[in-house]
Amino acid sequence: MKKAFILLMFILICNITFGQNKAEAEKLVNEGIAYHDKGDFEGAITRYDKALILDKYNLLALAEKAYSLLSLEKYDEAILYCQKAIVAHPEDKELGSVYVTYGNALDELKKTDQSIEIYDEGIKQFPNYYMLYFNKGISLSSVKKYEEAISSFQKAIMINPNHASSHNAIAQLSQMNEKRIPSLLAFCRFLVIEPQSNRAKANLSSLQKIMKGNVKETGKKSVTINLNSNLFGDTLANGISKENSFTSTDLILAMDAAMDFDKKNIKKTEVEQFLRKFETVCSSLKETKKDNSGFFWEYYVPYFTEMKDKKLLETFAYIAFASSEDAEISKWLKTHQNEIDNFFEWSKSFEWKSN
Repeated sequence: MKKAFILLMFILICNITFGQNKAEAEKLVNEGIAYHDKGDFEGAITRYDKALILDKYNLLALAEKAYSLLSLEKYDEAILYCQKAIVAHPEDKELGSVYVTYGNALDELKKTDQSIEIYDEGIKQFPNYYMLYFNKGISLSSVKKYEEAISSFQKAIMINPNHASSHNAIAQLSQMNEKRIPSLLAFCRFLVIEPQSNRAKANLSSLQKIMKGNVKETGKKSVTINLNSNLFGDTLANGISKENSFTSTDLILAMDAAMDFDKKNIKKTEVEQFLRKFETVCSSLKETKKDNSGFFWEYYVPYFTEMKDKKLLETFAYIAFASSEDAEISKWLKTHQNEIDNFFEWSKSFEWKSN
């Protein structure tokens, strides 16, 4: 009886000690995260190491140490701690971020094929973690597998429609491939999510360039419209449009862009010119949607056509131009807070196409 009592007390003491160690380890990890956020990665790692002494397989300590090592460009060490975390916690739901760090480290070591394999391994376990698709897209872009990259970014935004970086990547790659309307739609969605930042300024500039429709004033009363020959390759032999073909809307935008130089429009502001043309684009998208297909038609187009139907395009235009630092735009934004609140309330409740 005495031996049984001693054994019971020993187990109880061990459990209490383990609980105390775990709590202290978690406290140290939180301290480490604060150091990491301040840019003191070495200080962060010191806290994580102390936590791991108390709780050898603490997942958060392993994951955060790997992330700090990645930030210090100690990629091989980062990989080692990612591997430790995966082996120690093979079924844990929090491993998604570990696979992201693992893949990033491999990518930095120029082991892109291996990084993609790791992202795929992570996606197999965590198919609803959008950051795995986003980072896989970055790796695919780095080896010029652009179509696969766009597909990966598309999967990311179908899981998280508010992930600005995925919309940005889709816009940039579409623009690089001279897909003007897909790029336009992705840039516009990005500017709803992130209207004021350095990226927003750059993307607004790209958006304005697209909206000019390759139209140049070549004389006092003449303009030249340069059409991309790729536009006319978007139709199959049977006359049906290929997926993600926007030939009609692209042509209509080009024609409308030529009206920028008309005497009734020439004195309008940039945002007013944009609004006029974007209304035309949305009308064209609504009219031609039934004859077209593909991700951009099914994902982005309903958002912007509903925006037009709800009479929210003007508010959107001013939000999109928020990074322009134009005094009149700033004034409009300050004096139309109700319209802005209504816009974001609608946007937040919009039902996006999902997986």
